[in-house]
Amino acid sequence: MNQKTFSSEIKIGKRLVGEGHPSYFIADIGANFDGNLDKAKKLALAAKEAGADVVKFQTFSADTIISGPSFAKMNLKGVHGSWKKPIDEVFRAAEFPRKWHKELYNYCKEIGTVFNSAPYDFSAVDLLHELGVDFFKIGSGEITWHEMLEYVAQKNKPIILSTGDSTLAEIDEAVRVIENAGNDKIILLQCITNYPSKIESANINVLKTYQTAFNVITGYSDHSPGDVVVLGAIALGAKVIEKHFTLSKKDAGPDHPHSMEPREFKLMVEKIRLLEKALGTTKKDIVEEESETVIVQRRSLHAKRNIKSGEVIKREDIIELRPAVGIIPKFKHLIIGRIAKKDIKAREAIYWDTV
Repeated sequence: MNQKTFSSEIKIGKRLVGEGHPSYFIADIGANFDGNLDKAKKLALAAKEAGADVVKFQTFSADTIISGPSFAKMNLKGVHGSWKKPIDEVFRAAEFPRKWHKELYNYCKEIGTVFNSAPYDFSAVDLLHELGVDFFKIGSGEITWHEMLEYVAQKNKPIILSTGDSTLAEIDEAVRVIENAGNDKIILLQCITNYPSKIESANINVLKTYQTAFNVITGYSDHSPGDVVVLGAIALGAKVIEKHFTLSKKDAGPDHPHSMEPREFKLMVEKIRLLEKALGTTKKDIVEEESETVIVQRRSLHAKRNIKSGEVIKREDIIELRPAVGIIPKFKHLIIGRIAKKDIKAREAIYWDTV
């Protein structure tokens, strides 16, 4: 496995991503703009208001990503097999026109959010690089296309790489390609590439493998219903969360049904922000709100009977009671056999100056 230590903190635009920083949220618009630039803008604004840090589209040409004849020979049973049109036609309808990129990039800047798009060919990489995107998101399907990975890596921008339907060996090879290209700004996202994916397939624990095997920042690109998986991912150290985003699950199109609507996305962000506070640090402290309970819920040594000054204190003269205002129980053996310096009434605490 790759033993290089990659950046533990990566600057993406104005944001720092990594340990000690808030989670980074990607609203994946994908094809949900439905061929309409105005709808793409509405989605960008809605995603910003829902708490997304960045809105992400996809930059591809059907002719350079899909072979219609090859797909036509397949008997597909998954989501691709449920489409009523040939796959190349579906992809062609989902293309995000390259002439819209600049306008949407500027619009996102105007409303205070960040535009991004996943490239699926070399010219798309060049377009996005020249546009000034803060990072490159590489989809799971490109993980074995090493020439593409190298080309992206050489742009020397942070790379967020999804790892759906990949073996650990394939991920290791991809990471090595990026590393050998001189790029150490990598974030690996666990992902299950089914739409929607099953919660029981999520395998969130693999994030721990990524963290130890590759020493990288991790995240989760999630296609499962709700926010259970992403909350689990955050608890295991994920710093980037990607979820499909739509204005309505009822809209026509391949990605709408498994996308989050604005209210749902906003609630997810709020839950994660609360969870981040709950996670705290690895340091174990007594917090301020425990300053009283640390006394009232613990025990200290008390007199079981009236003990007069000058008496020898026996084991049977002592009882452990709340609150912990006197000598704590672990020192009981030091008290037995001592002579009381003062009168101690029954059920009163025993202090060091009384024995």
